[in-house]
Amino acid sequence: MNAAQAACAPSGDAPQWRQIDWRHCARDVRRLQARIVKATREGRQGRANALQWLLTHSFSGRALAVKRVTDNAGKETSGIDGAVWRSPETKARAIGSLRRRGYRPQPLRRVYIPKANRKWRPLGIPTMHDRAMQALYLLALDPIAETTADRNSYGFRPMRSTADAIEQAFKLLSRKSAPVWVLEGDIVSCFDRISHAWLLDNVPTDKAILRGWLKAGYVERGTVFATEEGTPQGGVISPVLANMTLDGLERALQRAFPRKDLGQGRGKYNPKVNFVRYADDFIITGASRDVLEHEVRPLVERFLAVRGLMLSSEKTRVAHIDEGFTFLGQHVRKYNGKLLVTPSRQNVHAFLQKVRAIIRANGAAAQADLIHALNRVILGWVMYHRHIVATRTFRKVDHVLWHRLWRWARRRHQEKTAEWVLHRYWHPVDGRSWRFAADVGNRTPEGRVDWLKLVCANKTPIRRHLKIRAEAHPYDPGWRAYFQDRRSATRPSRRRPHPPLSPS
Repeated sequence: MNAAQAACAPSGDAPQWRQIDWRHCARDVRRLQARIVKATREGRQGRANALQWLLTHSFSGRALAVKRVTDNAGKETSGIDGAVWRSPETKARAIGSLRRRGYRPQPLRRVYIPKANRKWRPLGIPTMHDRAMQALYLLALDPIAETTADRNSYGFRPMRSTADAIEQAFKLLSRKSAPVWVLEGDIVSCFDRISHAWLLDNVPTDKAILRGWLKAGYVERGTVFATEEGTPQGGVISPVLANMTLDGLERALQRAFPRKDLGQGRGKYNPKVNFVRYADDFIITGASRDVLEHEVRPLVERFLAVRGLMLSSEKTRVAHIDEGFTFLGQHVRKYNGKLLVTPSRQNVHAFLQKVRAIIRANGAAAQADLIHALNRVILGWVMYHRHIVATRTFRKVDHVLWHRLWRWARRRHQEKTAEWVLHRYWHPVDGRSWRFAADVGNRTPEGRVDWLKLVCANKTPIRRHLKIRAEAHPYDPGWRAYFQDRRSATRPSRRRPHPPLSPS
């Protein structure tokens, strides 16, 4: 039995959950994904479809799909049926239940989460079974999506992050000869308005399965509502569908705005049109405001209209680099010819509001509990901004936090002196005279107190992010060494990767 046949072992031969060889499963799936990439690059769509069928019907693929939805942060979140898969026996049975024959997706459970602008974002929560089916078909679709994706698209893609998008924007705008005009694009309700007809015509996956997910509808307050457009936020496969909808815009811009030879020794005209996208947020640079407003923007609007989407007239604007613009929570602006990327005012304000809310909610809590709650938020925020010019902002945040915590401590002990309160909650730790820290009973090998300390934002080292190569492909074995270098937190190898998958 060859590797492909082994990967497609019937569900009746499935071992118990704890007996599954996950390395073997991952290896089988990676092998099939690499073959899908190769077939896609060669233009052999029929071959790619056959390999997708093999993967979605394989034991390894189904097992990994169940593992994904039962190991992630939403594993305890149920759909309309209220079911969650907790026990090993339930998970093992779920592997055998992932079958195409007779499959009908159930409606989504509609919930709302707050947005930064104080509005509410609708989410559609599928059932565990539907989530696992989406995760299974995503294993077969994502290699194609990565092969056809825009080079400078960074959202919801393996091994890519917001830091890569920001670094690419820095590279485009930091040089003296760089473009000085930027179009900030904002798509109106991107996930909610994508055309179903376009997805069914252009996404290379099982059409019957995809149609079932798109038309499943949602349940809100006991009523079932139909869905005629959009892909629900909350679905496992939705981010990839949204990415595939927007892919091709960068290539369309490159075709429409090439460098032109003016002839007669007059040199070349460079429109300086460059593109960076993270999910549905994107920027486009240009040589002039007129190019962006009268040529680039109409092209983008036509591209989106075919897919059922449109730009927001209020939020889409053209900005000069000396004025600056906000992208992914960070402000990009040139000061006297030098480009600086800093945390945006809106992002800092939202972070401080969140911190203040945590402190207010823990007015009577133990100091250790407050530190745990704050550290989760502070650490996530500083790690997000640690690649940019954020030292001054980090100092400001630490200053605001100190005052808020001082008010928190004084309010708890109104009859005590300020000196008593200071010594109760602040201690000399790590060379600092006073650090908000709690003694939770831990001791070092030398017998000293191992303090539970509040994260100090200003102590976070600022390190320039090394951007991922635009052509790097996570499903191409030729790039495996490159990604291993990145995962090991070392500088990626400067050697050229192995050539991409060659024709057989």
